[in-house]
Amino acid sequence: MMRTSLAFLVFTLLLAMGAIAHLGIGARFIAPRTVVDAFFYFDPRNFDHNVIIRLRLLRLCAAMVTGAALGVAGVLLQSVIRNPLGEPHILGLNAGAALAVVITSALGLSLPFGRPLVAAVGAAALFLLVLTFSSSGRTGLTSMKVTLCGVAMSAFASSVTAAILILDEQTLLAMRTWLAGDLAGLSAGTIGSAAGVAAAGFALALWLSPSLNMLALGDRMAQGLGVSLLKTRLFALLAIALLCGAAVSIAGPIGFIGLVVPQLIRRLVTVDIRAMVPLSALCGALVLLLADVAARTLFTPYELATGVMTALVGAPVFIFLASRMFK
Repeated sequence: MMRTSLAFLVFTLLLAMGAIAHLGIGARFIAPRTVVDAFFYFDPRNFDHNVIIRLRLLRLCAAMVTGAALGVAGVLLQSVIRNPLGEPHILGLNAGAALAVVITSALGLSLPFGRPLVAAVGAAALFLLVLTFSSSGRTGLTSMKVTLCGVAMSAFASSVTAAILILDEQTLLAMRTWLAGDLAGLSAGTIGSAAGVAAAGFALALWLSPSLNMLALGDRMAQGLGVSLLKTRLFALLAIALLCGAAVSIAGPIGFIGLVVPQLIRRLVTVDIRAMVPLSALCGALVLLLADVAARTLFTPYELATGVMTALVGAPVFIFLASRMFK
């Protein structure tokens, strides 16, 4: 308990420091003291204060919501399928969400419930296909089959997305940087609607965490303790879809946050899912903030998409974990 409380404090402080650094770093460097003053003593005539509040704050909020959503989605996914390689990008959820958004955009549909829920439906639909194909055969659902089917379905969805974009140049121009996983040029309305969907997914994850703890003991043990396996897994899938839909609707398909963050929390702090869910939200937001800072500063004056940086770090981690798991 003491270790978990200390971890909450450390991650909260690191996230606050990361947020200040994120707001200060850019084409124009702004000192940390000025960043803090912009929040507590905002001066509308101060140029730096306006840059922070009117421009950089939106990108900060986008990074925090996206990172937190992907971190929690990774914890839920790994718990439900009992696979440490479970991650929204690897298992096709991000690709399904992106495909759904691209299809609705290409068709010119303006749905009243917005992009986050469209993305959530796409993520859930493709992941259900992954689980269906993985469950076929005599061996049933195994970690290797889920991973391979997820990679295959993700590649398939990405190919369909690419075909649509090649045939529809207008959609390609509108979504070119978004599909690379980018946090630039977002509106407050987009972030606000996604944050609401992510909050619903996060609340559902907190409610499910005691049941998922018991699910980790095995299906028979969990049933003996009064856990409904079907209800728990269905609600977990709903929470995962909402979180992935919110993240993809903001920044596009950003990968490997949901793989790296749960592994860090599990190895450094705890395996209790009740604590892992909020800790993964904090850690996920922190990791994506740092990735975004690196994407903006490593190749100055050029700027990389944030998804490129997460892939550069996450892909070697995935290879390392897969080599240990399937040896």
